[in-house]
Amino acid sequence: MLGFTQQRKFIYEQHVTGPWQRLRKATFTVLHLILFVTPWVVIRGNPALLIDLPRRRLYALGAIFTAADTIFLLLLLLFLAFSLFFFTSLFGRLWCGFACPQTVFLDSWIRPLEEWIEGDWVRRRKRDEAGWSLDRTWRKALKWGLFIGIAVVVAMTFGSYFAGARELWSGQGSHLEYSIVAIFSAVWFLDLAWFREQFCNYLCPYARLQSALTDAETVLVQYETGRGEPRGGEAAKAEGRCIECNKCVFVCPQGIDIRQGFQLECIACARCIDACDIVMEKLGHRTLITWSAMAEVTGARTRRVRPRTLIYGGLLGGIAAAALVLMAARAPFDATVQRAPGSLFTMDADGFVRNTYLLRVTNKEAAAAPVPFHVTVEGLDDAEVIVQDIALGSTESRTVPLIIRVKARPDLPRTIPIEVRVTSPQRSVEINATFKTEGHIGTALR
Repeated sequence: MLGFTQQRKFIYEQHVTGPWQRLRKATFTVLHLILFVTPWVVIRGNPALLIDLPRRRLYALGAIFTAADTIFLLLLLLFLAFSLFFFTSLFGRLWCGFACPQTVFLDSWIRPLEEWIEGDWVRRRKRDEAGWSLDRTWRKALKWGLFIGIAVVVAMTFGSYFAGARELWSGQGSHLEYSIVAIFSAVWFLDLAWFREQFCNYLCPYARLQSALTDAETVLVQYETGRGEPRGGEAAKAEGRCIECNKCVFVCPQGIDIRQGFQLECIACARCIDACDIVMEKLGHRTLITWSAMAEVTGARTRRVRPRTLIYGGLLGGIAAAALVLMAARAPFDATVQRAPGSLFTMDADGFVRNTYLLRVTNKEAAAAPVPFHVTVEGLDDAEVIVQDIALGSTESRTVPLIIRVKARPDLPRTIPIEVRVTSPQRSVEINATFKTEGHIGTALR
């Protein structure tokens, strides 16, 4: 670890296989496919997922969201947050061990490369402790060169979700976009080559939140003290107790001893479970490290459904229901009406009162052909509506003048509430506005 008065102490974790590691590899494969394939997928002419910050648009699975749909971003963030709370209360740091990007890249790319170039954990440690030599230099140079390549690929992939995969990878991105990719590449390289577990221990806030989100009934990676203690001795092998082989310590990427109990540094990678299982299976016993709750280890009754899980689950259900209702009511376009600057109302020579507005329509539908829009006004009898034809392609916006005229008569009030209705072939949007007059204009003219 990196202390205030100590130098960096690298962790040389031993390679381990087992059912939990095979499950993690399968999970990593799915996550890699999602991460690297999604930016290239096109749905209805648009990327499957693209966060277009300059235009303030989000393309997601064929739908287009604009700044007017910020409520969906809020609901998404709330859903992700409470999902983290919900699953942490049930299974602890499952995210860290099975889905965190740092864990995925370290276990999928970095550690296998290190073992291929520098040898197993014993050789790596001895070579580093012996100091710099030609053999160590070329191995480090090759390893770090590959790490730089990996960092660039990862940064470019994440950048593809903001700049577009085809534009970014073909060299058509802006200087700013490539500058950001370079910065993130440097950060990723520093993390993968040097910082590693220190991020989990010192920077990641999730480790600190975990103690507040878990309880005695949360399923965690646990050492079963009752079966494993006392450790060592000739009788330990026969009785199925801990034989002090320290395999669980050697394989831990965080450098902790799970036998010391629950620790914030544990990322629930289950490497210690597989390591202990290999040793104990040879002795004819089952593993001493398992996924279990603290209450279960002590023999107390455990509950999967309890107040905190009900609360988190209820909040998740409520957020999901709200999102579905809003999505069902969501129109495939945005429309706004504003009064033309410096214009309240005008008396035309033919005796009509004229109000001029600016109508802005944004088409959020991912359609190949232009979508026509029709404008009507409710709340004014015999109103004359003058607006040019509007037909917009996908993501296209247009601002056009909207003129509303009505014959002046004595009973016209000063302010008349009106409703401007913009209709597409699929939906209609109603916008509240006001029509201004001079009051009892007919009387004034006489």
